[in-house]
Amino acid sequence: MKSVLVTGANGQLGQCIRKIAPKYSHIEFLFKNSKELDITNIAMVNALFESNKFDYCINCAAYTNVEQAEKTPAIAFQVNADGVKNLAMACKNNQVVLIHVSTDYVFDGEKNRPYTVEDTPNPINEYGKSKLLGEEYIKQHLDSFKIIRTSWLYSEFGENFYQTVLRRAKAGEHLHITDEQIGCPTNANNLAVHVLDFLEQNLTNYGIHHFTDGEVMTWYEFAEKILSENNLGKGVKLVKDKNYRTFAKRPVNGVII
Repeated sequence: MKSVLVTGANGQLGQCIRKIAPKYSHIEFLFKNSKELDITNIAMVNALFESNKFDYCINCAAYTNVEQAEKTPAIAFQVNADGVKNLAMACKNNQVVLIHVSTDYVFDGEKNRPYTVEDTPNPINEYGKSKLLGEEYIKQHLDSFKIIRTSWLYSEFGENFYQTVLRRAKAGEHLHITDEQIGCPTNANNLAVHVLDFLEQNLTNYGIHHFTDGEVMTWYEFAEKILSENNLGKGVKLVKDKNYRTFAKRPVNGVII
């Protein structure tokens, strides 16, 4: 039986993995939230790895507040880079395969075509820079790893675009949504299945990979889809807004394949 550590277990991906974990009977999971395992605390990380025999570590721990990362980048780098480095080193010392979730924000969004794993990253905000440095640390310390870049992640858990649109629509608010950016909304439940299938099937296609649900749309189009799926289209005023109110620069093209 494989033993798998899941960090960031209270995040949306962590909760999606926890939800389907019982279906993977040949995998023994240990879920740790940020209080139970602070990945920025190297002593805590090392102690956990040394007292357990893990085969894999799925790192769902991340600082994902893009706006706040721009204002206080040190916090983002502490979690997304230094914390990831701690995990990578612990995985190396204990022969553990690291599966790490990254983002389309490692790219600048200036290309007029989808980004592939062969494209050179060039992040334009602090969040993207911190995530890219985390990737670099993994590549420096490990041979057996899988970095999965995804985009526009949403689920029924936590705060995300899908839940925000749904909540505001049900409250009768007018929705001003930009159509200036394109990407591929990705259900975290589908990403969870992708990750656990990789483990169960004993795959060894390590390295950097891209995973999305594949459908390209703007934020405005995504909002339209959310309203339609929940039969809210007729009662909500959805306004196309070209001025995306944001402090952090964001990639105009976030499509990854």
